[in-house]
Amino acid sequence: MPSASPIGAFLRSRRARLRPGDVGLGEGVRRRRVPGLRREEFAPLAGVSVGYYTRLEQGQTPNVSDAVLDAIARTLRLDEEERAHLYRLARPDRRASPDTGPDRLLPGLRAVVDSIVDLPVLAVGRAADYLAWNRLAHALFAWNQDFAAAGRRDPMANIVRQDFLDPMARELHVDWRQKAVDGVAYLQVAAGRYPRDRAIAALIAELREASGEFVEIWETHPIGTCATTTRRYRHPALGELTLTAEFLRSRDDAGQGVSIFSAAPGSESEAKLRRLAAELAQAS
Repeated sequence: MPSASPIGAFLRSRRARLRPGDVGLGEGVRRRRVPGLRREEFAPLAGVSVGYYTRLEQGQTPNVSDAVLDAIARTLRLDEEERAHLYRLARPDRRASPDTGPDRLLPGLRAVVDSIVDLPVLAVGRAADYLAWNRLAHALFAWNQDFAAAGRRDPMANIVRQDFLDPMARELHVDWRQKAVDGVAYLQVAAGRYPRDRAIAALIAELREASGEFVEIWETHPIGTCATTTRRYRHPALGELTLTAEFLRSRDDAGQGVSIFSAAPGSESEAKLRRLAAELAQAS
């Protein structure tokens, strides 16, 4: 079952990565019920009492200081994205409405999608919903689906749901496992950023029920924003190609952004993209 305390689940997952020898401790307890450092071992290293650290994992320290969070992040050896996630979990934003409705694409992002025709572009919402796509993106990433039709939302029109529940995703991505981990990492960040968003909570619950693989990955608590990713794709018409996606997030707090895909200049993948773009232009 999901943890009642998101910060507790995250901290436990990061304690599990550390071994006593990593932090200069002896093995102590030889048979550990859980992997990694116990609370009693970790708390003194971070400069807090065991009782206080226990309450933090239980989500009972809303006024935790920057100094304590910094010490915990440093002791856990968190990277920049993980540190930011820890701060969000420790101080959840209660302003977000639990009744938030479907994402409505920001006009500026719609203009970006509509203005680019020679590169694949996707607009993504706060819960990793597909909000818009250009023709090239549809031809590359959803060739067997018709949800690009105006006004129609496909039940698979969510990146993470598609990763786990649509067999096409496993055909498309050469390294499907890494793609799935990255999607869960994005959803973990979204859940931390919008803790009262019912759509995000419903998506997580749905995937926990439908996919054991999702549960396995979710419980490792990967964290990431997918700002820049390079992936290999296996397309039925184009064959294999390698594309890099840059995710550009909107400056407001809507949680939306656009992914723009490109290939290395002069590469075979770039030639394939150009050929597909030309075919689509000729067909229109």
